[in-house]
Amino acid sequence: MAGTQYWGAGRLGAHQNVAYTGTAGTVANTITSGVQKVRVCATSACYIVIGVSPTATAAGIYLPADTPEYFTIGPGEKVSAIQLSAGGTLHVTEIA
Repeated sequence: MAGTQYWGAGRLGAHQNVAYTGTAGTVANTITSGVQKVRVCATSACYIVIGVSPTATAAGIYLPADTPEYFTIGPGEKVSAIQLSAGGTLHVTEIA
């Protein structure tokens, strides 16, 4: 089997948010140990990066406004966003 498709089912865990503009905004807290998925949503179109010390740039992954996406993430990682054309708020929710 090539891989496993994640359908978004799971228990909602810790949530955090951060504002972003033309300057990247990065959530303050790292992902809890044992969590492997996060739900990411932003209030305006942006680019995101996931990593240990991420700083989003226009080379990141495009995330449309108000469109939740699920990503695999590791313990100790964070999510960062930077605007496409208007600032907004990045929301990151752990999925247990």
